[in-house]
Amino acid sequence: MKRYPNGIAGKFFFMKRAPEPRPDWIETCAILHKSGNLIHFPMVQDLASLLWVVNLGCIDLNQWYATCDDVNRPDYLHFDLDPVAPASFADVRRAALRVHEYLDNIKLRAFPKTSGSRGIHIYVPIRRGPLQKEVWTVAKKMALEMAAKHPDLLTAEYRTKKRPAKHILVDYNQNAWGRTLASVYSVRPTTKATVSAPVAWAELSAGIDAGDYTLSNMPGRVAKVGDLFKPLLEKRGRCDLRAYL
Repeated sequence: MKRYPNGIAGKFFFMKRAPEPRPDWIETCAILHKSGNLIHFPMVQDLASLLWVVNLGCIDLNQWYATCDDVNRPDYLHFDLDPVAPASFADVRRAALRVHEYLDNIKLRAFPKTSGSRGIHIYVPIRRGPLQKEVWTVAKKMALEMAAKHPDLLTAEYRTKKRPAKHILVDYNQNAWGRTLASVYSVRPTTKATVSAPVAWAELSAGIDAGDYTLSNMPGRVAKVGDLFKPLLEKRGRCDLRAYL
């Protein structure tokens, strides 16, 4: 949970453990951390639990990458495309299309969404099986190959000071254990209340802007185009990532 008790202009903080006291109908998922702490994360399963989390001052929600029955085996691999100054969102769009090209060539279905901020997130639905570290290993290998293929635009350099200017970081490290990204449809703490919105590849090619999708226009968009991230929940069409280990 990313909590903004004093609004978007105030200080925020991250909180993993479901606070107490809490309603007995809030479901939790216990995840053991390397520190030895057993953290009971809240599970947003319905409208009531969503409103409860929002009432804690949460704006964007950052979900785990696996379901509670097996928290160490993800249901997707993802890349966070993050611009290095002075790169623009147009550069991020170009980077996303290069990533799509790479994934398409190795027969991997991928689904993009805006981050709601400056970047783009790209998700690949996978069959449950590989452990989190194995998913991270594959993501790193792919990111390095993408950066080597498009050195004028992409970088996989994780050290901030060594990243080349006006490049787009293909951030594979968000696949590491315990890392999370703003979930699909999350509102972000911006003055326009931008939303992390799923988009079609054709829309990226056509030139969408980072601020096109907001809390006010998102309901109408979903009514018009449907849920473009629905395939991430389907059992069919998932990649067997073990072939890439």
